[in-house]
Amino acid sequence: MSQGVIISIVLGYFVVLVAISLLTSRGANNDTFFVGNRRSPWYVVAFGMIGASLSGITFISVPGGVASGQMGYMQVVFGYLIGYFIIAFVLMPVYYKMNLTSIYSYLGTRFGVMSHKTGAAFFLLSRIIGASIRLLLVAIVLQEILLDSWNVPFYVTVLISVALIWLYTMRGGIKTIIWTDTLQTAFMLLAVGLTIYALSDGIPAIRESGIISGIKDSDFSKIFFFDDVNSGGYFWKSFIGGIFIAVGMTGLDQDMMQKNLSCKNLKQAQTNMVSFAVVLVLVNLIFLGLGAMLYMYNTEAGIADQVISEGRTDLLFSAIAMDPTTGTLIGVLFLLGLIAAAYSSADSALTSLTTSFSIDFLDIEKKEAKKQLKIRRWVHAVMSIVLVLMVLVLNQTMDESAIWTLIKLAGFTYGPLIGIFFFGILTKRQLRNGWVLPICIFSSLMMAIFWGLSKGGFLIEKGATGILGEYSFGAELIFFNSILSFLLLFAISKRQLD
Repeated sequence: MSQGVIISIVLGYFVVLVAISLLTSRGANNDTFFVGNRRSPWYVVAFGMIGASLSGITFISVPGGVASGQMGYMQVVFGYLIGYFIIAFVLMPVYYKMNLTSIYSYLGTRFGVMSHKTGAAFFLLSRIIGASIRLLLVAIVLQEILLDSWNVPFYVTVLISVALIWLYTMRGGIKTIIWTDTLQTAFMLLAVGLTIYALSDGIPAIRESGIISGIKDSDFSKIFFFDDVNSGGYFWKSFIGGIFIAVGMTGLDQDMMQKNLSCKNLKQAQTNMVSFAVVLVLVNLIFLGLGAMLYMYNTEAGIADQVISEGRTDLLFSAIAMDPTTGTLIGVLFLLGLIAAAYSSADSALTSLTTSFSIDFLDIEKKEAKKQLKIRRWVHAVMSIVLVLMVLVLNQTMDESAIWTLIKLAGFTYGPLIGIFFFGILTKRQLRNGWVLPICIFSSLMMAIFWGLSKGGFLIEKGATGILGEYSFGAELIFFNSILSFLLLFAISKRQLD
């Protein structure tokens, strides 16, 4: 694919996003930016959330991970399904009953200022890291397929990417994102579906027996792993971890909940969440099927042998899609899907970071209207800069698959959030506020140490036996951190006076 075609696609896509931003931000105010004036149709929110939840990581990293884990990631996804039902029928009633804009305000009402600030701080850290990993992956791909040939420095690629997102979200905020995410989800799913169809002709097994049968009979179709409890991909570790990851990364994440809080009422928000949960299971299965097909296609064509041998499986899709022998159609579809996946997660992350910091730390709702607007715009710009810096830091330090890096880091940062929220919901005890932040930090540090000293951790030689023997942490890391946080908070709590 020529560089001119690539640039035309990127610019044309951005023009469409800006046009949507202009239409949706007419008469916008802070209420529009933060909660979309609470008038968002639930079905639009549900569809757009698919793109925001999947992001560039799912688009690129999930298919690339099929060679090592086959379809074992579905074990985590099945856990997500249970987690989303917990969100819909446990957390959302609390949020709507209290008419929250920032969900961390619940902690302030339930426990006090320090708990509120602690919850918001852990969200900011979690979302900054998560959004940066997603942006990093996409920026790396764009750098390799286009910008390296122009000698554009990587930091310029990151700056341009974030600047474009800042530009079309700065006025309409969540109201704009509800509609841009809907468009971007449609592009991403269309790109995946058409890519699967286009690839099928180049895979003999699929030509003979069809897509579903061909994938099922391949070496990449195993979903359930019960044979080795020490493995990070063991079923119950993945499934339970998936439940807690969904609760933490969706139900206790201002980014995802901000969209739900823009629905007209609780019932519509719950319908949105349940619909989203069911569809997301199917969509992840499709992405894993795409991954199996990419490896099957490469067996015939050998296009991506180099990136596979180097362990850079996150680049599998781009290596095949952008190769001239694959055809222009797949290249165009990949590029559209990649851009859609990148912007659909990063734009909502930037808006939610702005919302949380403005409300949870700057108390923007207590200030006069003119000051609110000025503060919000400054915070929006500062958060954009923070994302750029974090992407550049991660570019120097991240050395494994993006999807599993994200899941592991979520275990450290979202675990305390789950612990403190569910301590408030499940008990009637009161916390000693001065201990909340140290307890949450201690819990995460302890889990980081245990993971680091376990097999596969970063504090021992790769492949060596750790302090837990052959045991390797997987998605269940967040479960242990949540339980540890809960128990430590209980230890420093006291009975709440009636």
